[in-house]
Amino acid sequence: MKRREFITLLGGATVAWPIAARAQQPTVPVVGFVNFASAEGYAPQESAFLKGLSEAGYVVGRNVAIEYRWAEGRTDQLPAMVADLVHRQVAVIAATSTPAAIAAKAANVEMAPKRLQLLHELVPTASA
Repeated sequence: MKRREFITLLGGATVAWPIAARAQQPTVPVVGFVNFASAEGYAPQESAFLKGLSEAGYVVGRNVAIEYRWAEGRTDQLPAMVADLVHRQVAVIAATSTPAAIAAKAANVEMAPKRLQLLHELVPTASA
């Protein structure tokens, strides 16, 4: 093997190694948290939410991550916030206010046909 070929091979391996190392790391589930209010006004409830997660064995930063979306009182922003969380493929959406729950329910209805199509592609012989 020539020196130039060896250096090229070594350089390619060096670039690929961090990518492979990241791919092997276990992924933590992400909880999408969406609320009508602001973070400041919801602090006690958020603390209770985090305590409940901890009691169920989920600790933020260790084995779960949370993506927060605060509407700051603007209900018109909720559908886009929920759509963003769906797009990011969070494991679950915690809609912790009535307007947020309505927006999340509407997003789930829009996703149902897509999920059925994906299921049919994965298991084409399945029937209802």
